[in-house]
Amino acid sequence: MPPEPATTADGTAGQYRLFASMEAHGESPLYEHLARNVADDPVLLDLLATLPPAKRQPNLLFAAVRHVTGVPDDYADFRRALLGHRDAVVATMLARRTQTNEPARCAALYPLLASLPQPLALLEVGASAGLCLFPDRYAYDYDGVVTGDVDSPLRLPCHVEGKLPRPGTVSVAWRAGIDLNPLDVTDPDDVHWLRTLVWPEQHDRLSRLDTAIALARADPPRIVRGDLNARLGELAAEAPQDATLVVYHTAVLTYVPMAERAAFVDRLVRLDAHWISQEGPDVLPDITARLGPLPPARKLTYVLALDHRPVALTAVHGGLIQWLP
Repeated sequence: MPPEPATTADGTAGQYRLFASMEAHGESPLYEHLARNVADDPVLLDLLATLPPAKRQPNLLFAAVRHVTGVPDDYADFRRALLGHRDAVVATMLARRTQTNEPARCAALYPLLASLPQPLALLEVGASAGLCLFPDRYAYDYDGVVTGDVDSPLRLPCHVEGKLPRPGTVSVAWRAGIDLNPLDVTDPDDVHWLRTLVWPEQHDRLSRLDTAIALARADPPRIVRGDLNARLGELAAEAPQDATLVVYHTAVLTYVPMAERAAFVDRLVRLDAHWISQEGPDVLPDITARLGPLPPARKLTYVLALDHRPVALTAVHGGLIQWLP
């Protein structure tokens, strides 16, 4: 995910250009096309400037238009839909968040989780609908090495570069999540929003999402509403003492102001828990600094870290892990 949006029209335009080149390019031709045109459209930039900075994100704008009017054919269609339903689109953007819940991200988590003493107590921060709280209920195919729940209806393929840690078994004794606005896998409107957050051309992602939702509906996860700093300690205290507590998050801290982000990390290190982070390179600079100089990026990737130590680079929506030496 991109960093927090800038507060000027020029900053917002730059954010949309960055989204087009670093995220949508090669992944969604439509979103790349829309983002490049929004960046050069003074009318839409003025509209976005009326919103709080955190509500100007490309993902949120494009999903809100789709939520209200459906998938546009091109930029002219998108612009007509937005301006013709401005109030409904803005209301959706103000009420909703970009709570992408991509189960394929579990393929990066699974080898780390399997390396820890079992059973585990899983606590996900920014859990959305909780689909990443079930890493033990999915199957994983690491270039032909299949592990996890091999009988699961959801098999997640993942290309591996570098040496894959030997995948073991994950046993979960307890699981819970925290989110400012939890989504409910049994609520049709929440499910519609989750599906709308999947980019238009990514049919495999949509199929994965639907399968993961069906699995979660059989045993909906517990997700408490609230701020990560306010709820972390109390929820962690509920984890069973005979399980290994693991706190983890993916593309969450980028939306948290720096001071609150630092407070969260401080709280984490004082917990008797392991910590798995999967965030953009600029989000946790102390972790990224341990990587050494990085080559200029042509695609946004996440830095995967265990207990403050970077172990891999991962694709934003799953499907690729580059293990570090």
